Amino acid sequence: MAKFLSKFKNKFINDFESEEFPEEFAEDYVELDSAAETPKAKIIVRPFVIDDFADIKPALDALREGYTIALINIKPLKDKDIVELKRAINKLKKTCDAIDGDIAGFGEDWIVVTPGFASVHRENRVLGKVEE
Repeated sequence: MAKFLSKFKNKFINDFESEEFPEEFAEDYVELDSAAETPKAKIIVRPFVIDDFADIKPALDALREGYTIALINIKPLKDKDIVELKRAINKLKKTCDAIDGDIAGFGEDWIVVTPGFASVHRENRVLGKVEE
């Protein structure tokens, strides 16, 4: 089997070397820099305001792209319709789970949602004291 492959290889190489290429290919070539670095994607911290359930779509789309940390103001929807707010938060949680991200509320009116590469710091509190 090895003899057959070596004969095939020799035949192929000899045929290839005997072939003449047009002169235009002899000198013109493009050198590619294989060590060039590709630009890294930047992370965007982007604020969103939710007045209605439909307003979460831009936030969800940005999160699915993977380069956005969303700061979401839920106050307008909270003041308007608490049932729609719960529905919107559940949708955010499901998307967060799907992208392996993290979600947390801070303050009374804000939610932060991160993609999988980031997490939200949480302090362990016991009876008002911070545990380390």
